[in-house]
Amino acid sequence: MEFNILVLVSLMVAFVLTLLSGVVYIDFLKKRMYTQYILEDVPENHAKKAGTPTTGGVFIVLPVIAASLALLTMNKSLTHNALIVLATFLFFMFEGLTDDMGKIKHKQNKAGLTAGNKLFLQIAISVLPALYITLQGQTYLNIGQFSIDLGYLYPVFIIFFMTGISNAVNLTDGLDGLASINYAIASLAVTFICIITKQTDLAIISAAATGACIAFLYYNRHPAKVFMGDTGSLALGGLLGVLAAVGKFELWTLLIGIVFCLETLSVIIQVTSFKLTGKRVFKMSPIHHHFELCGWSENKIAVVFSLVSLIFGSIAVILFKILW
Repeated sequence: MEFNILVLVSLMVAFVLTLLSGVVYIDFLKKRMYTQYILEDVPENHAKKAGTPTTGGVFIVLPVIAASLALLTMNKSLTHNALIVLATFLFFMFEGLTDDMGKIKHKQNKAGLTAGNKLFLQIAISVLPALYITLQGQTYLNIGQFSIDLGYLYPVFIIFFMTGISNAVNLTDGLDGLASINYAIASLAVTFICIITKQTDLAIISAAATGACIAFLYYNRHPAKVFMGDTGSLALGGLLGVLAAVGKFELWTLLIGIVFCLETLSVIIQVTSFKLTGKRVFKMSPIHHHFELCGWSENKIAVVFSLVSLIFGSIAVILFKILW
């Protein structure tokens, strides 16, 4: 497995940029009163989070893009793949920012984009990489030597895939530090996979996302000084999806993003159970709220969930290396 030193530099540059820009951006948010409004249907102890600055995803996304462009240019690997990934990342950020600003403007958590509008924008953004990959003739899914060509169904699959991952990360962003630490681990696993497949351009981008999320955790750990908001969670989910699609390791995200998958599955189970039987399987969904109502602290949930991510992410990298 060859390692390009610029991958590590990308991680460090994004880390430093995020750490430094956080000071300025959080001060800006406080002055403009761009703060979070809390949903009513969450645990009662979340009420104290009201007033915490939000849209912190801006100083995750922009440092990642800046670090990536700088290192990709230095490495002479600013490929079409890299540009598609970064453009998709930026578009998802703007969607999330639009949603967050709607909530801030109307001073209500549910006042952002409607579910229908949000889904429409996610689909529209996902069309760009879906068509790009399809036109490249890379309409197959594979795990090791096993491969299946989806043909013209591939764009449909990728649009569904990217929209699902974007929403999954968004669902996970419900406790201090939870989404940022789990994403940092998932992104690190993606970086190793991209190194294994010698896709240095994608490795540089993923490494930058890892560094930015680690730095963001400094501000987002409990008690959080800032929330990433939909600005960050939708963008990071979109980035994970487009990296997997362009890098051709789509199915491996089931292991890499195990926590995001479980969070989404818990919501599906809860809604389905309640509609069919009138009973709830969990005390509250997504599942991190269930553990919160069981008496777990936010820090304990973040640590345990991140250990799960670390274990499954490591398994994914090891298996990928063996099968590759």
